[in-house]
Formats: sequence, C-alpha cells, structure tokens
Amino acid sequence: MSLNLTDITLTYPDGAGRLTALDSVDLTVEKGTMTAIIGPSGSGKSSLLAVAATLITPDHGHVVIDGVSTDSLSRGDLTTLRRNKVGMVFQQPNLLPSLTAVEQLQVIAHINGHSPRAAKEKALAMLDSVGLSKEADKRPNQLSGGQRQRVNIVRAMMNDPAVLLVDEPTSALDQERGAAILDLITTLTHRNATATVVVTHDHSHLSAMDNVVEMVDGVLRTTVKSGA
Repeated sequence: MSLNLTDITLTYPDGAGRLTALDSVDLTVEKGTMTAIIGPSGSGKSSLLAVAATLITPDHGHVVIDGVSTDSLSRGDLTTLRRNKVGMVFQQPNLLPSLTAVEQLQVIAHINGHSPRAAKEKALAMLDSVGLSKEADKRPNQLSGGQRQRVNIVRAMMNDPAVLLVDEPTSALDQERGAAILDLITTLTHRNATATVVVTHDHSHLSAMDNVVEMVDGVLRTTVKSGA
C-alpha cells in the first residue's frame, strides 16, 4: 500500500473547547488506485488531505506513506518526504505567472537534485505526455484553464510521487474539460502506480474511481465501490 491513515483524530480550538475536524478516520489507498472523497462543505475533506500530505499533524493516529511512518519524523524529514513521495494538486493551478509551462516543471525537478539539462528534458517529456509540447514556452496567461490544470497535474507528478492528493481538480472547468482532467489523473495513476486521493463535489466522475468514501462531520461514513 502507498497511503495508510489509521485512527486519525484532528481537533481545532473553538472558544473554550475543541472542534473535531476528523474523528477516528481510517483510510487505505493502494498503489495504482484512485479513491474519491465526497461530502458536504466543512465535513473535513480538506483537513484529511492536509493530514495525508503531512502538512498538519493530527492529535492522534498514524500516517504511513509508501511504507514510511511519519510518527517520529522531524519537520525537515517531513519536508523531504513530501518532496520525494507526495504530489499535491490544488483547486487553482497557482502557477508562477513569470514562468513558462516548461519552467514551472523544471523548478520542481531542479529542487529534487536534477541537473538543469536533465530537469528540462524531463519537464519537456512530461508536457509531451499530456499533449502540451507546443505550449511549453507559454506563460500561464497564454494557456486555457484546462491547459493550466494539466500543467498543475504534471508538475505534481514531476518527482514520481508514491501518493497524489487532488483537491477539487474540476471545480473551475466545464464538464468536457473536467472529464478530460479526470481521465488524465486516471491515466497517470495507473501508469505510475500512484495511490491517488481525489476530493470532489462532482459526482459525475465517480465511475472513474476504484473506491468512493463519504465524509460527514469528520467521519468516513460509507464506502462505495465505483459503479455501484
């Protein structure tokens, strides 16, 4: 397995007490599979992604990423783990406006130790794999919304992460472009044997998932196989 969350409890200060965001959550996502998390706003979906990404330390529970337990890791070790093992795709691409599409990816590869030449070669190959080779030298304002999201996704995949965490990837796209983005995530998940978690409000794409879980008030209430 590539992602295993066990008995995760997360609370936040709320006046004189504590508000429970995640309540004894268990989630396992195997390599090469996609799990969707659905549920109303404020139910804890984004908190779960943040814990899975090791951006937030839970009050209780265990996070294991690609066989590595995060229980006793230092902040520096967690940063290294995220850089090497976790890819994150947010609702908005958050691309740097001054960089071209290929440069957005080169930066990530360079941070991970690739030489400038190797970083550019890999970045170009990644863009070509998602049909963006002709847009390599374009800046974000020259790309369509769907193209920017494709750059966003392959940027997250630049370091071949074991775990891919995706937050509402189709929220700013129309139905056709949204479907294309989900198809891309599915292809990359299977090709790279990535454990992928997708938070979504769009139920039209759930048939593409291997598993669907529903979060309500911080609890994973139901688990449904896609197509059910």
